[in-house]
Amino acid sequence: MSVTKVLVWGENRHEQLQPAVAEIYPKGMHTTIAEGVEEYLGDAAVVGTTTLDEPEHGLTEEVLADLDVLVWWGHAAHAEVSDEVVERVHRHVLSGLGLVVLHSGHWSKIFGKLMGTSCTLRWRSEQDRELVWTVNPTHPIAAGVPNPIVIEAQEMYGEFFDIPVPDELVFISSFTGGEVFRSGCTFRRGHGKIFFFSPGDQDFPVYHHPDVRRVIANGVQWARSDLPERAMPTLLRYETDDFFNGHDYTGAIEDEEAASVS
Repeated sequence: MSVTKVLVWGENRHEQLQPAVAEIYPKGMHTTIAEGVEEYLGDAAVVGTTTLDEPEHGLTEEVLADLDVLVWWGHAAHAEVSDEVVERVHRHVLSGLGLVVLHSGHWSKIFGKLMGTSCTLRWRSEQDRELVWTVNPTHPIAAGVPNPIVIEAQEMYGEFFDIPVPDELVFISSFTGGEVFRSGCTFRRGHGKIFFFSPGDQDFPVYHHPDVRRVIANGVQWARSDLPERAMPTLLRYETDDFFNGHDYTGAIEDEEAASVS
């Protein structure tokens, strides 16, 4: 397989406005996440970054068409993401672009559009200990990670998490308050594969954690499509005596006379 082209999208707001976050992530969370992917995938991936404040949020048609996997981190500025860009990303995911959504990206416009639910959850912003338990040890995203992953300082995310039933549940997290959370889930939408992974609040150095970085890199590898080319699922018409060759479908028959009058 050829080199995987990856783009890490970061909101890049907390790092600019909160000194404590900038101290943990001096080059931005998006850069730290990208460095983790590079660390584990090496020459098998080319990894770039972009942020909310770039023109078209750095997600132009040309950029998306050249990608294999998009990694998304957002939190405080979901509403600032252009609906036009969301529609563009959505179309590319349905066409086969892989998507890895991290932490508070659960409430991003793109994740909500793909899930079709509110994507809300319980949370507690305290320094908590998170244990990330592998519940699907044969899944490639779980390869090479301990069970559990121990994260000493993290925000609590808890159930009920309003998402569709995942295609695959890879990780469940537990917290010191007794809460549990479906922290690693996969979905398929159209031709695209989606991995949601929750560890990674801006107030804690979670994206420096080697096991978290490995999971994200594994998720990137898994999310890459193995289709020979990217294309939207298409409605085609097939004749009874021709099972293999579809024909274009242009929509309902239009009354030409009525159309000319209107």
